[in-house]
Amino acid sequence: MADPELEAIRQRRMQELMARQGAGNQQNSEQQTAQEDAKREAEERRQMMLSQILSAQARERLARIALVKPEKARGVEDVIIRAAQMGQIAEKVSEERLITLLEQINNQTARQTKVTIQRRRNVLEDDD
Repeated sequence: MADPELEAIRQRRMQELMARQGAGNQQNSEQQTAQEDAKREAEERRQMMLSQILSAQARERLARIALVKPEKARGVEDVIIRAAQMGQIAEKVSEERLITLLEQINNQTARQTKVTIQRRRNVLEDDD
């Protein structure tokens, strides 16, 4: 009972929808590649700034820290870059200066753990 004309319309409509979806996916992939390129360029600029600010030994130490604690290394890099942009760093940061900076950051972010023990009385005990 299907009308051949109705079936042809359905087929065209389905092809249009598929074409739109394909174009949309292509546009999304272009946007994703553009975002990835922008991230890559920003990371390259960041690494170039760090190579200008840090001495070879300090860069090596920071790379080792990044292997163990990437979020901590990223935070230290942010602090160093911010200080350099504000003009607080006049010469290359040595490994010793990096160590003192790390110690200062550790002291600021140190967590103090407090443990409290609450003893419960046994419900079945009678003190009569």
